Amino acid sequence: MDRFVGKRLDGRYEIREIIGVGGMAVVYKAYDSIEDRIVAIKILKEEFASNEEFQRRFKNESKAIAVLSHPNIVKVFDVSFGDLIQYIVMEYIEGITLKEYIETNGGLNWNDAVSFTIQILRGLQHAHDKGIVHRDVKPQNIMVLADKTIKVTDFGIARFARKESQTITDKAIGSVHYISPEQAKGEFTDEKADIYSLGVIMYEMLTGNLPFEAENTVSVAIMHLQTEPKLPTHINPLIPLGLEQITMKAMQKDTQNRYKSAAEMLRDLEQFKRDPSTIFHNSYFVDDSPTKAVDSFYYDTQSNTDDTASAESQSKVSVIAILAGVAAAFIIAIIVLCIIFIPKLFSSSGEKFECPDFFGKNKSELASFEEDFGLKFSYEYGTPSNELLTEIEPGEIYKQNPPAGTLVGADATITVTICNGDLEIIALPNVVGQEASRAQFILIHEGFEVEVISEYSEDMAEGCVIRTDPAYGSKLAPGSKIKLFVSLGVLKEPAEVPDVKRHSLEEAKKLIEQAGFKVGTVTQVSSEPNFKGYVVSQSPEGGDGKMAEKGTAINISVGNGIPVYKFTLNVELPTDYVNDHGFVSAWIDNAQVSAEQYTGKVEISKLKNANFIISTEKTEVQVTIKLSADNISYHDYLTYTIDATTGEILNIYQHQYPQKSEQGSDNTSNSSDFTVENEGA
Repeated sequence: MDRFVGKRLDGRYEIREIIGVGGMAVVYKAYDSIEDRIVAIKILKEEFASNEEFQRRFKNESKAIAVLSHPNIVKVFDVSFGDLIQYIVMEYIEGITLKEYIETNGGLNWNDAVSFTIQILRGLQHAHDKGIVHRDVKPQNIMVLADKTIKVTDFGIARFARKESQTITDKAIGSVHYISPEQAKGEFTDEKADIYSLGVIMYEMLTGNLPFEAENTVSVAIMHLQTEPKLPTHINPLIPLGLEQITMKAMQKDTQNRYKSAAEMLRDLEQFKRDPSTIFHNSYFVDDSPTKAVDSFYYDTQSNTDDTASAESQSKVSVIAILAGVAAAFIIAIIVLCIIFIPKLFSSSGEKFECPDFFGKNKSELASFEEDFGLKFSYEYGTPSNELLTEIEPGEIYKQNPPAGTLVGADATITVTICNGDLEIIALPNVVGQEASRAQFILIHEGFEVEVISEYSEDMAEGCVIRTDPAYGSKLAPGSKIKLFVSLGVLKEPAEVPDVKRHSLEEAKKLIEQAGFKVGTVTQVSSEPNFKGYVVSQSPEGGDGKMAEKGTAINISVGNGIPVYKFTLNVELPTDYVNDHGFVSAWIDNAQVSAEQYTGKVEISKLKNANFIISTEKTEVQVTIKLSADNISYHDYLTYTIDATTGEILNIYQHQYPQKSEQGSDNTSNSSDFTVENEGA
C-alpha cells in the first residue's frame, strides 16, 4: 500500500486514495477535517524531494495557481514546503480528463468542441492576464465535469511570462504531441505557445486524431517544426469551414501568423458561435512536404512520461536537421515549378483547386488570376461592415463568393464585392455621461441605429450613459448599430447570477430562485434536437462572477428541438430581363426570404443574378421566383422544390402568366434561359 494512504497530513488532511500519477507528483483524494470538504492533494514524489530543479518546478506551480481565481481553473487551497514532504491542496474535481472524454467518444461534435475551447481559453486568458503561461496545455491536464464545465489543471511547468531568466531545460518541456514549435526549438515562449497547444487539442476534438504521430517523441517534435497537418475537413467533412480556419490559425508554426492572444481567439470563436456559417479572412496554406529546416532541438525527456526517447534517438536530431535542410532546398525548387505550371494544368485539365483569397485586392490585381487560373469575375459594389472599415480602402475587395478555400474549376465565376468609392464615414460622438434620451437623439441624428442596454454602475448616475460600443471616436458607416450602456445606479443587494444554460427548464427555475432571483419570460426558440427542453440562452448572462440585484427577473430561452435551416438560392438572370429593366421578387411557403443587400422588388437591369437568403424550419420548402420586365407583356415564374437541410434543388418548374401570345406557344418557357446555382446550408 502507498505510504500516504490512510495517513493524516499536518493533523488536518486525511489521505484516502490515489487518483492520479504524474511525472513528478502523485495526486490523492483526501478529506479536509477543518473545512469539512473533499480535496485533491498533489505530493511531490520522494525521489524528487531533494532535486532542486523539481522542487523549483513544484513551487512554481503553487505560485502560479495561488494567484489565479477563475471558474475554469482548478482552485488552490493550501501549500506546504516542509523538509520531508511538499504538497499542494486543490479543489477536488469529480470528472474525467478531456483525453479520456475524446477517446471515449472518438472525437466530439463541433458544438461541444467550441464550448470546451471557449472555456479553456477563458481560463488561459485569466492566467495570461496575470503574466502566467501554462506551457503544458494538453487534454490530460483538462478536466470535464458532468455538466460539461471545464477545469484547467496542472500548472506544473508554468512560469511568469515576464520573467527574463530561462534554462534550456525550461525551454522544451511540455508534452510532445501538443508542444509548440518554439518550445521544440528551445526558443523563448510566451502566451502564443499555449494558443498553439490549444489548437492541437481543437484538432483532436474535431477529428478524433492527433495532427502528428510518429514512432518516437523526437520525430513528433520535428513534425511540429516542419510538417503541415492534414486539414480537419479532409478527415471530417462535417466540420464548418470557419471552425477549421480558427483551428489552423491557432496551429500556425510562425507565431506572427498565430492568434496574438487568448482574447483574440475568443473573439473569433464567439463570432463563429453566433453564426456557424462565418468565414474568416485569414487563410492558411497546407503542404504535405516539410519546407523548413531547423538548427537545433531541445527536449527534456524527464518531463514526458508517455514515451522516453533513447540517447541514440536524440543523437540523430542534428542529422535529421541537416537532411531536412537539403530536402527543403529540393522542395522549394519543386514548389517554384508548381507555382508556374500547376495553374496552367488546372486550367486545361478541368481539375478542381482551392479558390484564392481576394480580400484587400483591387480589380487590376485580378488580371493575373484570370490568366493563370482561367477564373472569371463578376463585380458588385457595397459598404463593408464596421469591423472591416479600418482594413479596407475604397476600390478594394471585401467579400467574395464562393469563399476563399472553396474547391472551384478553371472556368468558375467569382463574384467579388468592392468597397464603394464614395464611402461616407462618420466619427462616433462622445455621449458618455449624458442622459440616455439626449444621447439617443444625438446618435440617431448622426445617422446611427441605437440599442440601449441597462447595467449597474458605481461611477455613473442612474439614467446616464456609461459607455458605447463601439467606443466614441470610432470611424463608422451610416446606419451602424451602436450599443448604448445606460446606468441603473448602484447595485443595492448584489448576488451572483447563476449560469443556467444547458440545464432543463425545471432545473433552471430552481437555480434561479435558489440564487435569489425571479424567473422572467420563458421563450421557445429553434434549436438542435438534443437541446429540446434545455435552456440555450439567458438574460442577464450568468457565470464568471457576473452580478445583479437580488429579485431581478432572469429571462430564459428554451430549445424546441426544431433546427432552422438556412441557405442561399442564386438565380442567374436571362439577358432579355437584364437589358429590359427587369424586376425580381419571391414568395416562399412558410419561410422568410430576403434578397441579399436589397428589399422589396429588386431591379435587375444592373444585375446578372439575384441571391435569396432563405430560413426555414421545414426540411423541404417551395420557393417561387417572379420575373418581370417593362418591355415584356408576360411574367415568368420559377418554382423550386428545395431540400432545406442541404440546400439541394430537387425540382424546378417554370411557367408563364399570362400565356405568350407570339406564335401560340404554350405556357412553359424554355428552361435553358435560366441558370440556377446554389450554396449549401
